[in-house]
Amino acid sequence: MEEKEFKEELAKRVVQFNVNLSEEQQNQLYQYMKLLLEWNEKMNLTAITEPEEVLTKHFIDSISITPYMKNAEKVLDVGTGAGFPGIPLKIILPNNSFTLLDSLNKRIHFLEEVIKQLKLEKIEAIHGRAEEFCKGDAREGYDIAVSRAVAKLNVLLEYMLPFVKIGGSCICMKSLDIEEELEEARKAIEVLGGTIEKIEEITLENTDITRKIVIIKKIKETPKKYPRKAGTPSKEPII
Repeated sequence: MEEKEFKEELAKRVVQFNVNLSEEQQNQLYQYMKLLLEWNEKMNLTAITEPEEVLTKHFIDSISITPYMKNAEKVLDVGTGAGFPGIPLKIILPNNSFTLLDSLNKRIHFLEEVIKQLKLEKIEAIHGRAEEFCKGDAREGYDIAVSRAVAKLNVLLEYMLPFVKIGGSCICMKSLDIEEELEEARKAIEVLGGTIEKIEEITLENTDITRKIVIIKKIKETPKKYPRKAGTPSKEPII
């Protein structure tokens, strides 16, 4: 996929989410794709290696939650991996402050290089687990926490909700079939201080890619015992 074609397709596809890209933003996303594919030859960052699929399954998919990012001055991407959805969202929302959190240090090295090469500001990549990073200023320090395909909801929300301010939200990007997962998560949502604000279904235009966006609003303080020590949320989820 040539650069011109990539940028034209990108600009056309983001209109679905009321996003208009500047030339600089198009350049940044193209450069990000090149870095992703280059580094992927040295380390396992993504199984998606065709430019057309990177554009759709990583970039457009990440940008799809932009409409839910109002009042998001401080954003945390939990389990960001190779930077999704955090880096595309940061490019789209240059004035917002972003923290990218991941437990694998090699991914953090990659993200730091992306931040440097793209000259992104008000963004940091942090090596750590959510259970350990959620101390001090980080706890209830964010307007929005986002996450894409990290864990089941009752586990994921124990990682996410403690970081969010009262009145803030968690935006969870999930697969289509989540009814059972939602039912299992109801107690965790209540215990952790949240409530289901909305669940919306998004289909990316001209694709068969559909996902559910689950938005959990933080309505009260998360009890201090959460998140529990590293490894516990996944082994003993709140049910």
